[in-house]
Amino acid sequence: MMRYLWLLCVICLTSCNSDEVFDIQGHRGYRGLYPENSLLGFKKALDLNIQTLELDVVISKDYEVVVSHEPFMSHEIALDPFGNEILKNNETTFNMYAMTYDSIKRYYDCGTKPHTRFPLQEKVKLSKPLLEEVIDLGEHKSNQTIRYNIEIKSKPEYDGIYTPQVNHFVQLVLNVIKSKGVENRVIIQSFDLRALEEAKRQNETIQIALLVDENESIATKLSALSFSPEIISPNFKLLNQQIISNYQEEGFKIIPWTVNEIGDINLMIDYKVDGIISDYPNRVLQLKTLKK
Repeated sequence: MMRYLWLLCVICLTSCNSDEVFDIQGHRGYRGLYPENSLLGFKKALDLNIQTLELDVVISKDYEVVVSHEPFMSHEIALDPFGNEILKNNETTFNMYAMTYDSIKRYYDCGTKPHTRFPLQEKVKLSKPLLEEVIDLGEHKSNQTIRYNIEIKSKPEYDGIYTPQVNHFVQLVLNVIKSKGVENRVIIQSFDLRALEEAKRQNETIQIALLVDENESIATKLSALSFSPEIISPNFKLLNQQIISNYQEEGFKIIPWTVNEIGDINLMIDYKVDGIISDYPNRVLQLKTLKK
């Protein structure tokens, strides 16, 4: 009987009108249990029947849109072409903007190195996928419609070194999104206001999420934009009930990141945020279901 009730709750969460559903987003796919930003992690997140895949993108030398949190091979997750560990002090020398995608895919293992902060991760030899591959995976999930929350990993200090100029970066990403026909189900997010301004300039209908770091001010960063984003995505530690209510009354959705611990997830749900980005989307799904 309990199993039947559980299934009913999951069906309700995933089949209602998308505007009314609490938006559970798998951070970098399903980083708590599977290698980050990997096709395996995205597939496992989709198997939970969550609504949105959250991911990061960078650009290769041959202008492919690659799913990766850094524009270089991170010492936390990657091995070099000889299977050796990459050290923190030289990880930036493994610059993907100086590599073709074929080299990125062929020579770098980003799935077998144990992750110190996520010891339960399943370890599998994997390469960094293309954005188009992740969208293809989501679109072949036949029982639901998937949304994609895509973070543009640009910074002024990266321009021309680790990434293209921001207007070109955004154009490359939007081109993939348009070619896949998913523009109405994509959110573009970034900490870089330039990327958000450029995304809105190039496609005025695209949904925008303003990312706010723990050491930043939501109000200050919001006022620096020339338009109002649909979503504010702050570090969850910046939020309380009043702040959330105030911004929701102004028409913003509040979707905090990265909420992993059970107590913090429960608190955000009680605060009535519009969704949660988590490395453990399974935890959010279970706790949200129990509170229904």
